Parts: sequence; C-alpha cells; structure tokens
Amino acid sequence: MNKWIFSLICGIVAGVIDIVPMVIQQLDMYSIVSAFVHWIVVAFVVNYVQLSLRGWLKGMLVAEVLAVPVIILVMKTEIDAVIPMIIMSAVIGSLLGMVGEEYGSSGR
Repeated sequence: MNKWIFSLICGIVAGVIDIVPMVIQQLDMYSIVSAFVHWIVVAFVVNYVQLSLRGWLKGMLVAEVLAVPVIILVMKTEIDAVIPMIIMSAVIGSLLGMVGEEYGSSGR
C-alpha cells in the first residue's frame, strides 16, 4: 500500500479513537476537529520521520512532542485534562509507531 494512503488511514483511525471520548463528553466541535486533525498529522510524521528507535518508542516520542503546544493551551482552562492527554498521546502514538513499523515500511 502507498505510504501516503497508509499514513492517512492510520491517522483517521487514531483520530477516531481519540475523539470518541470527546464526543461522549460533548466537548465543543473545535476541540474535536483539532484532535482529529492532530492525529492525522502525527501519523504522517511518525511514518515519515527517520529515527533509529523502535517503532513504538518513535511513535510515542513524536506524539508527545507534537502534543506539547496543545497541552499548553489546554492547561490554561482545563488543567485536569492534561494527564489524560499525555496518556492518550503516549498510548495512541505507540500504537501508530508499532503499526507503522510492522506494516508501513514499504512504499513511498
């Protein structure tokens, strides 16, 4: 499968996983769309960045680093949401890295 398509699919799946709890909590649409787009971008970075790390670690590192600006913004009004965001970034980022390492290495 083309790496671009693979990354897009992985990002969509990761985005859906992340926004389901947000939809259940009835958060505002801007937060939900932002989180969804964030995971699409993270999936592309994870699948295209060249780091000499295991896939799960690369995914976790990239996801956590890319989440920092959003976490800083959220800290202003929702300090209780910071820990769940860090945990979700670590878990979903690790999954993206593992899937990318296993299935996304072919193609361009």
